[in-house]
Amino acid sequence: MSHVGVPRGTSRKRRSIALLATGVLTLPVLAGCSSGNDEAAAASVVPQDIAAAARAQVAEGGTVNWAIDAMPATLNAFQADADSATTRITGALLPTLFPLDAKGRPQLNPDYLESAKVVDTEPKQVVLYRLNQQAVWSDGREIGAPDFVAQWRALSGKDSAFWTARNAGYERIEKIERGADDLEVKVTFAKPYADWRSLFSPLYPKQVTGSPDAFNDGARSTLKATAGPFRLREVDKETGSVTLARNPRWWGSPAKLDSLVFKAVEPQDRTQALTEGKIDVADIDAAAAHRIAQAAQDTGSNGAPPAHGPGSEVTPAQALRSWALAHGSDEEVAEEAQEARDEKAGAAKAYAAEQSDLRGYVVRKSLEPAYTQLALNGETGPLADDRVRRAVARALDRQALADAVLRPLGLPAEPLGSHLALAGQPAYKDGSDALGSQDTKEAQALLADAGWTREGATKKTDGTKAGSEGEKQKDAVKAEEKKAQEKAGEKKAQEKAQEKTAQEEEEEADSATDDGKTDDAARREPSNDDGLYIVGDDNKPGEAEGAATHVIAPAPAAAAQSAALLRQAGHLGETGTSEDAPVRITAQDRQPGGAAGAYAPAGTAAPAQAPDSARGPLGKDGKPLTLRFVLPSGPGSESLRGVGDRIAAMLDTIGIRTEITKVSDDSYFQDHVASGDYDLALYSWPATAYPATDDRPIFAKPVPATDGSLLVEQNYTRVGTDHIDQLFDEAVSELDEGTARDLMKQADARIWAAAGSIPLYQRPQLVATDKKLLNVGAFGFGVPHYQDIGFKAPQAAGAPANRKK
Repeated sequence: MSHVGVPRGTSRKRRSIALLATGVLTLPVLAGCSSGNDEAAAASVVPQDIAAAARAQVAEGGTVNWAIDAMPATLNAFQADADSATTRITGALLPTLFPLDAKGRPQLNPDYLESAKVVDTEPKQVVLYRLNQQAVWSDGREIGAPDFVAQWRALSGKDSAFWTARNAGYERIEKIERGADDLEVKVTFAKPYADWRSLFSPLYPKQVTGSPDAFNDGARSTLKATAGPFRLREVDKETGSVTLARNPRWWGSPAKLDSLVFKAVEPQDRTQALTEGKIDVADIDAAAAHRIAQAAQDTGSNGAPPAHGPGSEVTPAQALRSWALAHGSDEEVAEEAQEARDEKAGAAKAYAAEQSDLRGYVVRKSLEPAYTQLALNGETGPLADDRVRRAVARALDRQALADAVLRPLGLPAEPLGSHLALAGQPAYKDGSDALGSQDTKEAQALLADAGWTREGATKKTDGTKAGSEGEKQKDAVKAEEKKAQEKAGEKKAQEKAQEKTAQEEEEEADSATDDGKTDDAARREPSNDDGLYIVGDDNKPGEAEGAATHVIAPAPAAAAQSAALLRQAGHLGETGTSEDAPVRITAQDRQPGGAAGAYAPAGTAAPAQAPDSARGPLGKDGKPLTLRFVLPSGPGSESLRGVGDRIAAMLDTIGIRTEITKVSDDSYFQDHVASGDYDLALYSWPATAYPATDDRPIFAKPVPATDGSLLVEQNYTRVGTDHIDQLFDEAVSELDEGTARDLMKQADARIWAAAGSIPLYQRPQLVATDKKLLNVGAFGFGVPHYQDIGFKAPQAAGAPANRKK
């Protein structure tokens, strides 16, 4: 049994998890100790796609409606129920001292800071912040040391009255004091802290962090003061919107927009909201992006309907038949046919109108600062053996998985080589060699070494050990068995020779009294298994007999129909009809040609055979090697389920069977991933510029709690080592940035070797925006500059439409 948590007094910063394949998702990443950044520089970096433009090209005024998944539960980013909406909204309202640039590197924000640097390391680390002298809260008060002190005390973990979920780094601070003047803030650390730039972002006014009551409840739906280009105007839960207005006290470049409205729109409803003009900016899925791309290609000339959508699948022959039925002499049939034609025409007209509306949008695309991983639960079961985990990892073709997700979107498909950084970040280095690349034979060898064999699926163990010692024992047993079989064979041959003459005489007598059937006619008489062969069995009709007969399963057509019914059951689960009975589908039900053991009529071509070593499931002590693969069933996770199916097929080639269990989105993470109720799962982690702080709880070795359970923090794979923990602890205290990065690369190599988490791909980021909007879209690593977002300014009168030199 295990539970999620952190020891009292050592709370760490909790990171948001992106679970599914849409919205903030995206989730589709070291063996050496090199301190160079050559690999990070060489790694492909997908640029932002935000229609970047100078402020002079952006018009003054207007309102932008921006879709968020749901209304934020709180505006306090340091509380446990803060989410992506909290981050998005507070980014426009509160100071971020070191926002990330397009390559995921923290950069000093001149709107708030003139400088910030480590001024002493001995005897203790001291950081000196010098504030922008114009920086003030929306109530007119200067931003200063009292705000830093209040936030430190609230987040230090020393006062349990503050309900906080993000404490890392603050517990290392010894004191905060005023510097030479009111613009200087001096922070002294009790222990060195490499990630000091991660602190005080966002920075809240002391009115929010000064007392437990204000911290816990005062900032859930309002903020008493802000200090960004926008201020909070209204939080309307009835309409599901949060409205921001231009901040008149903002000292930086003024916001181009009059207002910015964040509207709660669920991912599956965003295409409709776009067509109705309710939103101007929205994260979308691949299907919505495809529709927008199709709309841009549709000319709509002469009122012709689009060549896709409702009715586009009707052939000319079908259309002619429909017309004939609608104008036939049978009035009842004609009426039904005409109703069907009207219904299709209405659907086509509505679809064409929607496509026309979608022409006003464009899809901005990049890679999200998050990666999707395959998690292997190493707490119990077969995956508690690191050899089995490594075999699973070596069976995966990560390039094929990345290709399947990213290439159809026109994005570069590169498997990630690090758990702790993404391509382009200074800390990135491909450490997957610590585990090894895809290798079916090596995966099978690892499983054999762990005692999982084809024979083990049906035979009980004889008590021998796996490995070379066990093989010697097995060889000795086989030698004795062979001798016994030879003796038995000799005896049987003698008995057959004695019986042969009597048998021949009996057959001749039977032939003389036969009813006239010839041998050929008798062979045409159907037997119980005539015209059938077993898929997965080498003995097909007409071949030598004598092999054991397998249990016959449905033919390929019937198997496909069964699989279709299972998929329908899965759809019911998505709609909530069968949530209490999660859908389970084995990987073998999805294999071409049906499951092993299926039959087909005589003459049917045999499906391509898998390698000989993988024609049957592996097992040990009579128990097959089967892993429970839990996936979300919601409408926004089709891509994730597709990746799961591909992984299941890859594992099947090495003899590992998977039982896919689809569960509701609401229960997927908390009831399955976090609680450890899975063998395999897919979910995503956001990237960070501070892996020593943010990734420590994700890969920390689970420790026993006082009640006997396992304390896993955020390490939901339950796989970790003392050495990995030691490397994280060294890195977070190392003030030399190059040395700290090297320590993280060493930690990543050991995370790969432990094979609890297998990074697959950086997640795609697809954002629909109004064509006229500038400086907004797919930001990648970077953060929005809200004051620069706006609509394209009209061209000056008399200016040429297209200047050419």
